[in-house]
Amino acid sequence: MRILLLLPLLAACATTPPPCPPGSQAATRLEAYFGRDAGGAEVVDEAAWARFLDEVVTPAFPDGLTVLDGAGQWRGASGRIARERSKLLVVLAPGATPAAATARLAPVVAMFRARFAQESVMVTTSGACVRF
Repeated sequence: MRILLLLPLLAACATTPPPCPPGSQAATRLEAYFGRDAGGAEVVDEAAWARFLDEVVTPAFPDGLTVLDGAGQWRGASGRIARERSKLLVVLAPGATPAAATARLAPVVAMFRARFAQESVMVTTSGACVRF
């Protein structure tokens, strides 16, 4: 019986993020992993990425973002492991819920997949505290 009484308390603790320290505010952190290969060849060179960043990403997140170069691997629908260079986009959205922040990123992901014939773009979301 005691276990049943504790379950709602444990669930509440697991879903309530800790408060942010004074001087900072809650934000949603988005990470999007953009692979640069399609069909075994690099289709997103530096110039193509720069155009995509200027035309699509920056208008979607004009307040700021970070792009990092990466080298990753993943298993596609074919079952084959692909290794490729990638771009990691990091965006912090202060005051935005995870759903709202993800909704802002969705058109960017869709445009990348369509423009560069990509099978997928991995997106992660997490909570963060930010201070400027």
